[in-house]
Amino acid sequence: MHRRDILKGLGAASALAAGAPFARAAAPADWPTRTVTMIVPFPPGGQADLAARPVSNALEKILGHPVIVENRGGGGGSIGNAAAARAAPDGYTLLMSLSSLLVLPESERLYGRKPPYEVDQFTPIARILADPTLLAVPASAPWKTLQDLIDDAGKRPGIIPYGSSGAYGTLHVSMEMFAFAAGIKLLHVPFQGAGPAVKALLGGEVQALASAPGVLKAHVNAGTVRVLANWGGERIDSFPELPTFKELGFKDVEFYIWAGLFTPKDVPGPIKARLGEAVKQAMAQPETAKAFESAGSPPAYLDAEAFKRFMDADGARLIAAVQRIGKVE
Repeated sequence: MHRRDILKGLGAASALAAGAPFARAAAPADWPTRTVTMIVPFPPGGQADLAARPVSNALEKILGHPVIVENRGGGGGSIGNAAAARAAPDGYTLLMSLSSLLVLPESERLYGRKPPYEVDQFTPIARILADPTLLAVPASAPWKTLQDLIDDAGKRPGIIPYGSSGAYGTLHVSMEMFAFAAGIKLLHVPFQGAGPAVKALLGGEVQALASAPGVLKAHVNAGTVRVLANWGGERIDSFPELPTFKELGFKDVEFYIWAGLFTPKDVPGPIKARLGEAVKQAMAQPETAKAFESAGSPPAYLDAEAFKRFMDADGARLIAAVQRIGKVE
């Protein structure tokens, strides 16, 4: 081959290489072309799973491809969160996570450990739910009111066991907020997710639990669980008779267990925009709202920009709570 032909070939190759980014940038316009996976970093039965199912069903119809929910429990949510953070940024792996997403990295730093993920590895797409947690006890428990529980715990410090979805998870942080404000000590018993923690409450393994209204509603209606207080700023429609902690004199005890949809941060902008619009459509569908409301957990949709502002404010408050809890032995 003549030198002139070699140089010509190299020039063509360079031109193709230079044009490659533009070719890749055009690909997101076709997204999706195959199955999308939505990771839920908890076992079935909890708030993240409750949020994921109606949204995934609606997205399948809107996007024209399957959106499957994959439960990856463990570590209070950190295992599934980390798996989503490491996923290829191609739009085919989504994450439906809870407010614990914001505090788990900080909890690792308390022990001098490298977090398995950082919050800035994700882009928020939309908030789906935002319920206050409720304090639940077995219907067979002797406590009829919150004060009954406080009085008993004061006599038996560190004895009354409560369940959680894992250390520094949403259910743990909210209960420790209450215990700190009430000046009592409870026994923390972590599980692999909210679903197993609820089963432990029903089975008598633990005697108290903070959980979302949608998770507890069926059990309260069945008469197997009693609720004593609401961590929200006001009473909620699904439990209108239930007082808030603020009403009961605990002004600084407020906690919301929100669920939101995320992608890995490097997913191309056009895919994020397409996904955001699809989620907006999904949340506007009557059947989606009905699914959430029938579970006692009404939709609390925020778009990406509003969700990011909400996360920034909520994260600062939650991280402060985790730092106050300190190391969990």
